Amino acid sequence: MNLRPTLDFLLYQWLDAESLNRRERFAEHSRETFDAVFDTCERIAREKYAPFNRLVDTQEPTFDGETVILPQATHDAHKAYAESGMLSAAQDYALGGMQLPYTVEAAANSFFAMASVSMGSGLLTVGNANLLMVHGTELQKKVFALNEFSGRWSGTMCLSEPQAGSSLSDVTTRALPDGADFEADSLGPRYRLKGNKMWISGGEHELTENIIHLVLAKIPGPDGKLIAGTRGISLFIVPKKLVDTEGQLTGTRNDVALAGLNHKLGWRGTTNTLLNFGEGKYPVNGEAGAVGYLVGKPHEGLRCMFHMMNEARIGVGTAATMLGMAGYYASLDYARNRPQGRPVGVGGKDASAPQSRIIEHADVKRMLLAQKAFCEGALALELYCARLVDEHHTAEPQAADDARLLLEVLTPIAKSWPSEWCLEANSLAIQVHGGYGYTRDFPVEQYWRDNRLNMIHEGTHGIQAMDLLGRKVLMEGGRGLQLLAARINATIERAIQVPEMAAHAKALGHALLQVRNATQAAWATGNPGDALANAVPYMQGFGHTVLAWIWLDVALAALQADAIKSIAATSGRLGATRYFYHYELPKIDAWLKVVEARDLTCADLPEEAF
Repeated sequence: MNLRPTLDFLLYQWLDAESLNRRERFAEHSRETFDAVFDTCERIAREKYAPFNRLVDTQEPTFDGETVILPQATHDAHKAYAESGMLSAAQDYALGGMQLPYTVEAAANSFFAMASVSMGSGLLTVGNANLLMVHGTELQKKVFALNEFSGRWSGTMCLSEPQAGSSLSDVTTRALPDGADFEADSLGPRYRLKGNKMWISGGEHELTENIIHLVLAKIPGPDGKLIAGTRGISLFIVPKKLVDTEGQLTGTRNDVALAGLNHKLGWRGTTNTLLNFGEGKYPVNGEAGAVGYLVGKPHEGLRCMFHMMNEARIGVGTAATMLGMAGYYASLDYARNRPQGRPVGVGGKDASAPQSRIIEHADVKRMLLAQKAFCEGALALELYCARLVDEHHTAEPQAADDARLLLEVLTPIAKSWPSEWCLEANSLAIQVHGGYGYTRDFPVEQYWRDNRLNMIHEGTHGIQAMDLLGRKVLMEGGRGLQLLAARINATIERAIQVPEMAAHAKALGHALLQVRNATQAAWATGNPGDALANAVPYMQGFGHTVLAWIWLDVALAALQADAIKSIAATSGRLGATRYFYHYELPKIDAWLKVVEARDLTCADLPEEAF
């Protein structure tokens, strides 16, 4: 199956990505330049990534005590990706970038995520560098960010610790000023870090000549004690190898040591590490402690890091989406070619009749249509969020600010919804394959294993739900939720005029009202414990409402006369829309009912009852 026609429709017919070229920043681009980028990325993904997806799953990274060893295919894929220019795709021409819209960059990266998600496409490196472009000094941008954009160096984010996963307020990594003249270093105030970081993707390898870690750590207060909570957290650049102000390696290894590799259910082609900072294995100037340079102001590390975390959350949502899409295409191909059973007729089954292909059975169609609705809907959501990034950066001030706030509200959904429902799509892909789906003769079991990690990556479901109900829908007096409601209502007003869409429009209007009522009821007592006890069901109801809106808007675009280039494709999109409204949207009643009632069944059950 070919992803390209779906991307072309969503980008050009639905999101009108070509209109971005009327903005000054993208004026030198056209559909032809966008398509050339897609051609290149599609080719690299097909040649360097897809053929080796099973290999990197079975030949996991190994550590010989000094070096992490990866298959040659991973080196070749990374080299091809870096040479394509995609690491700096959205950066200024003056910085060696292509000044591509983020919408196009996100679409182009989807080819790599579908071909082999664990071989990677530079997600953390780009996010690391983008953070430094916003919060770093001019020299930090030049020395660290630009070398990451070029592919010479790679980057990580180091948040979690063995005893503190999502609870960042409990991190214990310390940072102390490196001598009396610690502020004299032109790369930034210099500190020595000591602590341990866990679950660090890409934390150790030989793919690049240096690795730039962005590390959260606490600077002790005047009394020498760590400041409790997130207030004490600062952000530091900690390179694997020390560098000078020209970006050249000094020949000194920083005191960052690999303590071990984590071996996960999926994403096995990615090195996932436990790192020890400052344990003394590689003392710098005879002293234990990893050298780090302060980014931004002291005690504002979490605010800076959220710039990278939010970008990574959209990236995780896209990865989940494309794994779901890969499973959908694989099971669709299997269903079209697998003979099994015979049609159910009035006279019963005729054993002498030719077998049917399983795609002719209603229940297999149900599973395929569910996958299509989940995965293509999620792809549309991720591209819509990418378009909001472009609006935020290049639109007129009011529209740009609206896009910023709308993106804040949608980010928890963009991460969590695909990681739940595209995982369900992968489960259905296994079911379509029957017993073969559980074997390594077919790729769908690997897609499921890879995708199962995305419900944890960059914040669990529970964290995303508390962020949505506890912060995002309340921000700025609820203005973000009002902006989203206005856009949903605009789609409803258009759809209500189209006979075949009118019933869906009414159902969406009712769903939006349910979300509004649930939001108000959750916070009726003003007690966060009451409101957040059912944050996940709230997020599920909210997410399904958003996806129903996305599908209705996509269906309207599909019905436009100039969009109908393929009757079959249009029929498929309308069928997926019907499926979502008939089979999925009604689920929000149960989810939002417990939210409205502030049901404390789960919260109040005593531990011993389990």
